[in-house]
Amino acid sequence: MAFESLTDKLQNVFKNLRSKGRLTEADVKAALKEVKMALLEADVNFKVVKQFVKSVEERAVGSDVMNGLNPGQMVIKIVNEEMVSLMGSDTAELELQPGKATTVILMCGLQGAGKTTAAAKIAGKLKLKGKKPLLVACDIYRPAAIEQLHVNADKQQVDFFSMGVNHKPVDIVKASMEHAAKNNNNVVIIDTAGRLHIDEDMMAELQEIKAHIDVHQTLLVVDAMTGQDAVNVAKEFDEKVGVSGVILSKMDSDTRGGAALSVKAVTGKPILFVSTGEKLTDIEQFYPDRMANRILGMGDVLTLIDKVAEANLEMDAEKEKEMAARLKKGRFDFEDYLESMNQMKKLGGLSSILGMMPGMGIKASDIESAVDDKQLARMEAIVLSMTPAERRDPKLLNPSRKHRIARGAGVDIAVVNRFIKQFEQSQKMMKQLPGMMGGLGGKKGKFKFPF
Repeated sequence: MAFESLTDKLQNVFKNLRSKGRLTEADVKAALKEVKMALLEADVNFKVVKQFVKSVEERAVGSDVMNGLNPGQMVIKIVNEEMVSLMGSDTAELELQPGKATTVILMCGLQGAGKTTAAAKIAGKLKLKGKKPLLVACDIYRPAAIEQLHVNADKQQVDFFSMGVNHKPVDIVKASMEHAAKNNNNVVIIDTAGRLHIDEDMMAELQEIKAHIDVHQTLLVVDAMTGQDAVNVAKEFDEKVGVSGVILSKMDSDTRGGAALSVKAVTGKPILFVSTGEKLTDIEQFYPDRMANRILGMGDVLTLIDKVAEANLEMDAEKEKEMAARLKKGRFDFEDYLESMNQMKKLGGLSSILGMMPGMGIKASDIESAVDDKQLARMEAIVLSMTPAERRDPKLLNPSRKHRIARGAGVDIAVVNRFIKQFEQSQKMMKQLPGMMGGLGGKKGKFKFPF
């Protein structure tokens, strides 16, 4: 999980601040010294850290804060605001040409940064917005890149254009523009070649494309795991080619996250998207305020809501009413359990959901240990080893059926027995919950069952 170490360290600093009734100037400086060390260890650019700490200290060491009712909370608020400012106060949108005009997006970056995958992810995102994108393969030095883009285009169900490896990239782009005009593609996304490091040939190739084609957006994909090197790469690409915005890839890894906090401040170029996983749907628009909340351990409910909407998890009214009725009567069966698991996976899994929830009282480093994804996978395997009739009526599960299910799921019979017992206990709790909650309301029918 990105920023895990930084989040844990900052939460410890803030915990100490909150525990103090009054703050002295020495308290604030000591806390900011720890914040500074945490940011440096997260591989944030040194000059950025220095300016950030200076800005926070200037605002925090004042009579309004020190003599306030809750000085610790005020300092945390200032840190949050300065972090948002650091990453760009306003959310940057991908600018598209108005009306029916074709928008040309040039993807660039070093080899291995995730450029080809990012191109397909952007295409899928634009397709959901009603656009008709065309993915263009211009990495003539790596045939596997052409095949990868083709496969991803098929998965995203978007158009693909390639002329193989025997034509110059600029000629491929020119031909793709004619293809786009004939096929009504209003967004052309060009996947270019990368190198292990920046070289003149790569830059010249990009410059030649931009000299012959009207490129509207040049998106640089940088690997978040490279830390400050990502910032240096962004700076050099911008100076030699010109960059409109940045996409941070591999933000789902255990990266220290320094690039996200440094890119905007050093280059002045906004972060447009962050790639949060290997699936083609795992890409999020970058919101500085939401990212600051995540880093400071304050959760990110708005992104969770967006994920729910994008995953199209809404049930129709009848199905929702039917499930609520079953839950009230304690008739939540294994089919319902399977549906819940599928919905949870669409949102990135339970650990991802917990990481976005504020006030959970779980440190980032504890989320992975608190949620055993392998255990959840075993539970799902047990349910999938049941017949549809067994899922709908758990009373059918006699010893011989349980042994068959255990063999199918590849687990011991004791694991199956324990899971079924826990499930039955959950059913009893579900049955009791509406009555218990109704008693709290004081009026019959006041409580609406939350499922």
